[in-house]
Amino acid sequence: MRVPLSWLREYVDLPATETGRDVQAKLISAGLEVETVEQLGDGLKGPLVVGQVLTIEELDGFKKPIRFCTVDVGQAGGTSQAFSTGGGTGEPQEIVCGARNFAVGDKVVVVLPGAVLPGGFSISARKTYGKTSHGMICSSDELGMGDDGTKGIIVLPPETEIGKDAIELLELVDEVLDIAVTANRGDCLSIRGVARETAIAYGLPLRDPALLDVPGPNAFGYPVQVSDPAGCDRFTARTVSGLSPEARSPIWLRRRLQKVGMRPISLAVDVTNYVMMELGQPLHAYDRGLVEGTIGVRRAGEGEKLVTLDGVERKLHAEDLVITDERGPIGLAGVMGGANTEIADHADPENTANASTEVVIEAAHFDQVAIARTARRHRLSSEASRRFERGVDPMAAAAAAQRTVDLLVLLAGGTADAGVTEVVAPSAPNTITAPADHPDKVAGVDYGRETVVRRLQQIGCDVYGQDELIVTVPSWRPDLLEPNDLAEEVIRLEGYENLPSTLPKPPSGRGLTHRQRLHRRVGRVLAGAGYVEAPNYPFVSEQVFDQLGLDADDPARRVIRLTNPLNDEEPALRTSLLPGLLGALRRNDGRGSHDLALFETGLVFHPREEQRVAGHLPVDRRPTDEEIADLNAVLPEQPRHVAVVLAGAREQAGWWGKGRPADWADAVEAARTVAGEAGAELVVRVGQYGPWHPGRCAELVVVADGAERVVGHAGELHPRVLKAMGLPARTCAMELDLDALEQVGDDTPQAPSISSFPVATQDVALVVDKPVPHADVEAALREGAGELLESIRLFDVYENDDQLGEGRKSLAYALRFRAGDRTLTVDEASAARDAAVALAGERTGAVLRS
Repeated sequence: MRVPLSWLREYVDLPATETGRDVQAKLISAGLEVETVEQLGDGLKGPLVVGQVLTIEELDGFKKPIRFCTVDVGQAGGTSQAFSTGGGTGEPQEIVCGARNFAVGDKVVVVLPGAVLPGGFSISARKTYGKTSHGMICSSDELGMGDDGTKGIIVLPPETEIGKDAIELLELVDEVLDIAVTANRGDCLSIRGVARETAIAYGLPLRDPALLDVPGPNAFGYPVQVSDPAGCDRFTARTVSGLSPEARSPIWLRRRLQKVGMRPISLAVDVTNYVMMELGQPLHAYDRGLVEGTIGVRRAGEGEKLVTLDGVERKLHAEDLVITDERGPIGLAGVMGGANTEIADHADPENTANASTEVVIEAAHFDQVAIARTARRHRLSSEASRRFERGVDPMAAAAAAQRTVDLLVLLAGGTADAGVTEVVAPSAPNTITAPADHPDKVAGVDYGRETVVRRLQQIGCDVYGQDELIVTVPSWRPDLLEPNDLAEEVIRLEGYENLPSTLPKPPSGRGLTHRQRLHRRVGRVLAGAGYVEAPNYPFVSEQVFDQLGLDADDPARRVIRLTNPLNDEEPALRTSLLPGLLGALRRNDGRGSHDLALFETGLVFHPREEQRVAGHLPVDRRPTDEEIADLNAVLPEQPRHVAVVLAGAREQAGWWGKGRPADWADAVEAARTVAGEAGAELVVRVGQYGPWHPGRCAELVVVADGAERVVGHAGELHPRVLKAMGLPARTCAMELDLDALEQVGDDTPQAPSISSFPVATQDVALVVDKPVPHADVEAALREGAGELLESIRLFDVYENDDQLGEGRKSLAYALRFRAGDRTLTVDEASAARDAAVALAGERTGAVLRS
């Protein structure tokens, strides 16, 4: 909502020294979002005067039409000794102009040498097109006036005085407050509403423009039939006849509309728009000669259509409120009128014979929800619909109609008909009962009853009672519905900045959950390992599963589809984190970052076996535990996963060494790191699944209650997947079910055991068949060595068919033995080693390498 400060001052006697910035600060303190204060005419400097065109000479020989004009500017002519030929005698000025929309005798706006236009454009006499131009004939764009509905030079009314200061005449210097009105404050979509807030902020009286003498309804008004009182609870109709076809909107009216961001159109339309911006009540004017019979309000019928004022034919919906006459719909109620009753332009000199001379004024109050749905259904947001869907003062309809009638009579020479139509559905004012100390409890401040009552009365409430207040809400505040709304009004008017800053006192034992702590620890440990977190949207396309090479019956292909997706190409919720992470890796690689290590922790979504529909929770009370449980049972399963992807170099080359590329072992190590944070023992073994290379894929397993459970995979991605998704060569990835790790893990901090006795190290090299996994050999060695084994580490893998035999490999392990109560002897360490080797040989066929 744009609010000119000059218009605001008509209703509130602001101190003369108050600037737009001062008013902005006051209104922001009162809770309004004043985004900017626009300085109209900033830098503008005269002389800028009214002139009359005396002669026009057409100049030939140029690429575009050029006119050489003499203009009478009154006593302003010749005041610039440096540039004028008149020497201050008031002689006509010679001006070169390229516009074509004015003629000899027209009154125009002239800027003379020495003036400065908005934007710092200085005016001086200069030679152009073979002539010397002493100034400019101005258009609205050059003066920063905004859209005036015309193209070209400003042509003023014939009665405008020559030589008059155009800066004052056109109100070019002003300040305009731009307010972002929230959805609950529809009353502030008007000068009246903002003036009320300004008067409260400054503690000044308000001259309410809606306080008019309005005649009561009678039987002589234009016939109106409201068939849907729920959709239209108030309809006022007034008639004005005898409008002058030559009448135009005066300059002050056009300028005010321009300042609030509206384009002047014609007198009747301009007046209705002006009153709407002034009082907040949308109005519509019908050409009475084009309306046939009774005006009605009803819901649209099946198959009905309407051509609106924007020239678009619209198929109406059964829930649309429409204005009708005997032919059918003539307007979308509260949104836009129909073209079949449009007011003809009074200012069109070529159409004065058909100009509307008799109009019917509509001022109605429509249901907020109905108007909002109609505007969205037809994608037709208008100034009227914006106000109706946020709440319009129903009691202002009659005053707005009267104000419109008065202006049409004043400006167009019309006559107000004696008939007044007013259809009203009975309704009681909104009343709220609240304890007098309720705002005190909400804000934690002792305001006291007197302050609460005073503030509520300032916004227009009638307040009765002592300890229990009975508050009647004003008609222009439909957003006040409950005691908390009243408390908010008191708090904002007393000043949010005056609320004390107090820290909350949380009860003990309400910190992060175990799941949340694990989530944070995993993120920290991966970031410490060199991975960069890359969160992604949880939406995927089902084609990505084909790119990942998943089997047709893979459970990951069972997705939940969104009814209203943000992107039609990604209509499903993810069942894996890899599509989003791989997409992020591809984008970064394509932008020049080739050494990448990314991770993400987030939810994946799996549909439940039994598909159920969610019920509706109550809004008048807290849902019961059973109702919440039923709702949760309908939601999909949402386990939290963790995934990493790697490409390029894992260790950079430099003076310190050669560096190395990321490989499958890094992905497996990331899985071990995550499992360590969860306190879970992770078994790594050869696997084969979906996007991973069948020979470089590790299956990640945990054991719970004696049963194995696959919780993820890690390794190098398949070349076909890399090609399908446009990924770098040898890209690696890992994904784990973090919730599954949490269930089997024990992350209780354990103090390390420190022994003062020395360690005994034994190395063994075992020869096994190449298909035998290292993990199986290590598990057998660990079990066979018993409790004396402190750690085991694979430090070498050797393959040579000539020395080891075809299809064989050598695995070399370092075994560390230690006892907590004594120094081990060589025989004890050797016996533990031999037991380990024996069990490994029994289970895997391993033999000591000779």
